[in-house]
Amino acid sequence: MIKDIIHTAEDKMNKTIAVLKKELASMKAGRANPTILDRLEVEYYGSMLPINQVANVSAPEPRLILIQPWEKSSIKNIEKAILKSDLGLTPSNDGSVIRLIIPELTEETRKNLVKNVKKIGEESKVAVRSIRRESNDKIKALKKNNEISEDDLKKAEDDIQKKTDNYIKEIDKIIEVKEKEIMSV
Repeated sequence: MIKDIIHTAEDKMNKTIAVLKKELASMKAGRANPTILDRLEVEYYGSMLPINQVANVSAPEPRLILIQPWEKSSIKNIEKAILKSDLGLTPSNDGSVIRLIIPELTEETRKNLVKNVKKIGEESKVAVRSIRRESNDKIKALKKNNEISEDDLKKAEDDIQKKTDNYIKEIDKIIEVKEKEIMSV
């Protein structure tokens, strides 16, 4: 029972880290990164699909993203999706490919991005702590129902705390790397 609770908590904490990494990867950091387009969807034959499922997306240069649609007819829809997004990028096309030029970041923009990164990191830490609290509550309920001993309760709480501390440290490292990436561009 305790192992299941701890295992579930660890799974949830891993998912929190995965969400954090995905969210940070989609942030514009002044360098061309095709993953900033991952959350955009394009209308394609009546369905909404991610851009990378209707086109080849690459970054041939540090400040250029190249989008090569598999069908030229989808260029307009891809442009529309980019313009509607919060990316603040203006696509240009030559009839067969779309180019997105990533502008140089100003110092103020960098600082705002770093603030946003820290905020996202803090939200991830809150999520991890919430998972810890949830798990501890389940273990305390087992103790209350006399299903486990006081020693088992303490050991389980310690295990969960150690895992929580490790995930918080990992979040800090991920945030630190992203901050350096933003400030060094």
